[in-house]
Amino acid sequence: MKKRIIIIEDNSSIREGFSAVLDTVESYEVVNLYGNCEDALTSIEKDNPDIVLMDIELPGMDGIAGTARIKKQLPNCIVLIITVLEDSEKVFRSLCAGAGGYIVKNSNISEIVQNIDEALAGGAPMSLSIAKMVVQSFRQQQDSPLTERETEVLQSIAEGKSYSKIALDLFVSKETIRTHIKNIYRKLEVSSKADAIKIANSNKWVTGRPL
Repeated sequence: MKKRIIIIEDNSSIREGFSAVLDTVESYEVVNLYGNCEDALTSIEKDNPDIVLMDIELPGMDGIAGTARIKKQLPNCIVLIITVLEDSEKVFRSLCAGAGGYIVKNSNISEIVQNIDEALAGGAPMSLSIAKMVVQSFRQQQDSPLTERETEVLQSIAEGKSYSKIALDLFVSKETIRTHIKNIYRKLEVSSKADAIKIANSNKWVTGRPL
């Protein structure tokens, strides 16, 4: 049975180029193309993809939030990030959101097919630099008193996002975000966002500049 693939990429040339490449592979079937996550999510269960090729920089919902949504709806679906930069922090964050690896946009046909086949076989296609970041992150998080979600909230704050934006990205209420913030303050024994970020930065639990 052919593996069902959808492509979410706002650049039509790249989107159609990937589709044309994948259509040449007998074991693949490109079932749909989308320019944004919102449209893809409305049809994700109907499309029922085995593989999603996901751009990170998208209008509206970005690829990181889109990856989390797709994995929540279809846990067995493999999301592969398509990106220009191999060492992008956003690529790493997308992996944390549930992506199974990534494909560089200027890859040749054999590399694209090899990466998809590797993912379908249970592997995680990624560069050595990204793999090191993943390992380093797991080591760092073992020492952190914060939960994964609390770390995610604090990372978003370090990036300058508002409570409303964080709530929207994580699909929770602003009140839930406030509760996470209170727990972060309590665990880190601080009383401000700036102090929380300073401590988390110094321990490398998040990346960003102190407020």
